[in-house]
Amino acid sequence: MIMKRMIFCLMAMMGVLTLSAQSVSDNEVIKNMMTRRSIRKYIDKPVEHEKLETVALAGINAPSAMNRQNWAVRIIEDQKLMADVKGQTRNAPNLICVCAPADGRFDLDAGLMGENMMLAAQSLGLGTCIQTGPIRFLTTDEKAKAFRDSLDIPEGYKLLYVISIGYPDEQPDAKPRDAAKVKYIK
Repeated sequence: MIMKRMIFCLMAMMGVLTLSAQSVSDNEVIKNMMTRRSIRKYIDKPVEHEKLETVALAGINAPSAMNRQNWAVRIIEDQKLMADVKGQTRNAPNLICVCAPADGRFDLDAGLMGENMMLAAQSLGLGTCIQTGPIRFLTTDEKAKAFRDSLDIPEGYKLLYVISIGYPDEQPDAKPRDAAKVKYIK
């Protein structure tokens, strides 16, 4: 019985992978989604302002509950501020800081916005990595005070996550995905 299940799951996964491979080759949007990877190493070159604007525009066009757009985005281009936090945010030349209401009700909306921005960045030849690890440092450590003050976070909002963004200096392979977690109910 266990062997039968394993074979069925393997066949199902192969079917999903075959369908995915066909979709990737036929559709640029899906190809972009399937090829995006978390980038943790960047070349030492800031991202051009115009590209950061495009990424931000893609982000704010994400869906949100009742179109409330309960988010605040801060894009760090100031290299001195970046130097203050570089040890915490990999070696990214730029950061996107995403804030949401502190009560947590709109965290999903902020997440959708982040995915839009990461996919837009991928389409522009940029790499990204979403990070929540540095949040404690950025919001409480005295070394990050100038950085924190520069964000001008709206009252009642919190820094939810940051996205490191820059030109990739690595091309990581895709990690395995568990297609058996997808169930079709008919």
